[in-house]
Amino acid sequence: MNDLTHLDESGAARMVDVGTKAETQREAVATGRIAMSPEAATAIRDGLVKKGDVLSVARVAGIMAAKKTSDLIPLCHPLALTKITLDLVPDEAGVTATATVALTGRTGVEMEALTAVSVALLTVYDMAKALDKGMEIGGIRL
Repeated sequence: MNDLTHLDESGAARMVDVGTKAETQREAVATGRIAMSPEAATAIRDGLVKKGDVLSVARVAGIMAAKKTSDLIPLCHPLALTKITLDLVPDEAGVTATATVALTGRTGVEMEALTAVSVALLTVYDMAKALDKGMEIGGIRL
């Protein structure tokens, strides 16, 4: 078990010590998609969803989620992120989310980018579920 970085010698979970690593510029880009009916996609694109501006709310939710990743994923380090962008692109059958997260630090920002995309897409689902309960979130990747 010594090759697993999140386990100590006895097999107990631990947060990896990155204190001796050099600070470097780090960036991660994650993407994902929510597929839905053409009617729901049109309502989102045209700003006709009763709960409000789906894309604006989802963007803010994703950015907030990136900042809170260490509160959600038990062994993630709390990070001072220097960049978070979240692009939401609607089309005739859904919305594609792309998050870019960066910092200068001792550990990567992959989990923060993945969390941003995931929460943004969950927010789209929450705000539009009255229009289409069959929406499907998928393809979340770096």
